[in-house]
Amino acid sequence: MLQTPHRWIRARHGHDRRRELAAGATGPLLASLDAHRRRRGPYTAAGELLRTLVPEAWPSWPELVSRHEVEILAIAPELRDLLPAPRHTPTAPAAPGERICPHPRPGTLRFAHGLVEFLNAYLDRLGGGRRDLLVDNLHEADPTDQELCVVLLRRADRRLLRLHLATGTDPFGDPFGDPFGPVNVSLPAALHRHTIPVRVTASELPGLPAPPTPPGREPAAVDDLAAAVDLATVDDLAAVEDLARRFVATDGTDDDPRVRDAYQRLDPERRARLHDERAARLTGTGDRSLRWGALAYHAEHGGDPAGVGARALLAALDHCVDQGFHHAAVDYGRRGRALVDWTGHPEHSWALVSRMTTALAELGLPEEALGLYQEARAYSSSPMVHLRAAYGTAMLHIRHLPKGGQDRDAARGWANLASALAQCLPDPVTRAVETAFQQNGLASVAVHEGRLGEALRLVDAGLDGLDRELGATGHGWLRSMLTHHRARVLVALGRYDEALSDVETVIAADPGRPEYHVDRGDLLRRLARPAEAIVSYERAMDLSPPFPEVYHHRGEARLALGDVAGAEADFGYVLELDESQLDAYVNRAVLRYDLGDTDGAWQDVDHGLALEPDSPRLLCVRAQLLMVEDPGAGEAALTELVDAHPQFADGWAARGVAGYERGDLAAAAADFDRALALADNPATRFNRGMALVEADRYEEALADFTEVHAATGDPAARRQIGICLDRLGRATVRAG
Repeated sequence: MLQTPHRWIRARHGHDRRRELAAGATGPLLASLDAHRRRRGPYTAAGELLRTLVPEAWPSWPELVSRHEVEILAIAPELRDLLPAPRHTPTAPAAPGERICPHPRPGTLRFAHGLVEFLNAYLDRLGGGRRDLLVDNLHEADPTDQELCVVLLRRADRRLLRLHLATGTDPFGDPFGDPFGPVNVSLPAALHRHTIPVRVTASELPGLPAPPTPPGREPAAVDDLAAAVDLATVDDLAAVEDLARRFVATDGTDDDPRVRDAYQRLDPERRARLHDERAARLTGTGDRSLRWGALAYHAEHGGDPAGVGARALLAALDHCVDQGFHHAAVDYGRRGRALVDWTGHPEHSWALVSRMTTALAELGLPEEALGLYQEARAYSSSPMVHLRAAYGTAMLHIRHLPKGGQDRDAARGWANLASALAQCLPDPVTRAVETAFQQNGLASVAVHEGRLGEALRLVDAGLDGLDRELGATGHGWLRSMLTHHRARVLVALGRYDEALSDVETVIAADPGRPEYHVDRGDLLRRLARPAEAIVSYERAMDLSPPFPEVYHHRGEARLALGDVAGAEADFGYVLELDESQLDAYVNRAVLRYDLGDTDGAWQDVDHGLALEPDSPRLLCVRAQLLMVEDPGAGEAALTELVDAHPQFADGWAARGVAGYERGDLAAAAADFDRALALADNPATRFNRGMALVEADRYEEALADFTEVHAATGDPAARRQIGICLDRLGRATVRAG
């Protein structure tokens, strides 16, 4: 295992972990964090870290804070008061019934990478050598804090930061500490790879400190409290309540078994009172993030769980869906559903189901979401519930269920039912909005079926209906959704100019959404306007914490402009963000091969093949690298490649080049023929032309060079046209 300065402390009880955390921190302390999700929900530890650092960083380096404000404010919303005029105004969250663009599951990784880059820059400017960061209770942390620790382990500057991460001792696997769906990255794997493990031998539980004494009570002796809990029959109820109060005062995070036992033994009504008292005390702090951890927990266990508790969990669920914190959303949803039922609380029951299904779908748990929709249909007679459940079921069938579980007919049937219900709604404005929304759902089904013309007609009809019934203004969120969907359909139809116009429209209406700028960049690349595409990609980068796709796309645009160094840097940064990006390994390996950096190309090929051993693109680069060392071995590898992947055009083209270089012109031309039959490529056509010239087949070569020049304007093709015409005894053209 790679030895690093980072430490992984494993101990059963918190007092042992805290002792070892403190003992191992030999340098200046950056922060000591408790990651237990029960405190503040998602980003409990990260939020605490930012609330400590950002107020200190803002006066000295406001540009640094501003550069990372998107992730800072998403993780620690209390800091919005510190940034009165943020550069990026986030899109206002839609009403619960209007959530149309759920955050993709890897979205929180953007926040993690942005925070790590902020932290590296902050520590570099701060100076003073390496600092220690202590994090306890990672085994009880939300996956957002867990994945942040993974990114810290991979990307934190080791010259500036040493991590001390503490967990319990129980074996764990993925998802680590979270029963609510798969996670983006593996914390156990990262801990094993990047840390030195420290297993702490359990020590005796320490004496319990004197608890806070309620007014009018005499403090109890510490020994008496411990003894009271150890007795099979507890006589001193006041002592038990004091220990239970301690458990509640830590928001249910104290792992001392004596304290937990006292809490469980306390009368339920007394427990509820303690939770209500704690909730009242926390409410007075004004900290927003407490609503998604401790306040929701205490309301859930307080005196009115089905009322106050369910509302608190629903509010936390809403926040998590809005931010893309899907695991926590499922957690809150399940806890809320345990407090209410369809008979007594139909509105809360549906609200919890409708929010949960969004998170479950994004987590790759569509079967559970299907079951919730079926439950809603069984227990509700609300037309709107049936409408929403029908739409959601249709989308699960076309977007989220595994291929074997999808049913196109079922999807169309559910989408049609949702559309029919929308047209029966009594309020004209609601009817118009819902009809347009459901027509868009039908369009999605049509796209999935390959019926692009029908999809385009449905989206156009939805937009026309909004204009006709509601005028040209209002409900901008729905107009943007429909227009953006139409742009994607137009892309599938190859109508790029029209699609670009639609994307420009949605950007004008909602300029703060980075995905729109990425789509604009992709369209500009399709339209052979790479310089403009780069401007769009960089606008997306400015609006969002870093994510691999936009840098990969900019790298490809830079390649089109001949900026090889810039492209290589972009592909390298993609791999820094995500080591599993196969396309980046492929593209950088090809670049390095073309630049003569065979060692770097071999590294990328080896890393990529470890991810996908049968990748034809990487096997092709590998064979070309072998050609440099041993032409016979390289050509044999190319033959093996085309035998295994006969539809891979680049393999045939590469073997054609190998045949040309060893002088077998007939074999080379035949391989180029196979490659061009699979994918017409100017470079392959030029190479075939060169082989045909060498074989004195000038008429065929002339046709290839003429087509290449018409497509690319390549002066080398123009020169070859002149050579062919000269050999054929015809009038020549001036060489460019």
